[in-house]
Amino acid sequence: MTFAAGLLFTNVYNSVIDAHSWGSALPGSIQTARDYFSSRNPGDFYRFASPINQVIALATLALCWRAGGRVRALFAAALVIAVLSDMFTFAYFYPRNHIMFEAPMQAGLEAIRRAQAEWATMNWVRSAGVGLNLILSFGGLFALLNPQRARVDQPQQVASALTATA
Repeated sequence: MTFAAGLLFTNVYNSVIDAHSWGSALPGSIQTARDYFSSRNPGDFYRFASPINQVIALATLALCWRAGGRVRALFAAALVIAVLSDMFTFAYFYPRNHIMFEAPMQAGLEAIRRAQAEWATMNWVRSAGVGLNLILSFGGLFALLNPQRARVDQPQQVASALTATA
């Protein structure tokens, strides 16, 4: 959940600060961003943190598999949302990042303006997906900690699942 929370708040920061700054005074604002991102860019963070989030979600699902159907369903849904969010990032955002930050400026200011506006709008959708991943993870944790709501056959399963994850 820590990585999911980090992804969510980084995403929200990108929407509130970065996306606004990139489109504030084109073409100068995008050139400033290009200069700033000349050695590293936000995609470098997501390429590192998103797979870690997915591995943690998969490990959580595996470790808590026997804790009950509700726990399993919540953690499985969190994993699916994490993978879908990353697929959405690759399919939607990386092409727009290329237009904004790598393609020659002569390719067209209008293409950059459109890519920036689309990026800014859809990043809120991506944030909602990452937020849903976090909510589902917390739901799985709360279900794991409350055996009656998780419909666990034996409370020892909850204790052993908690011990395995600690």
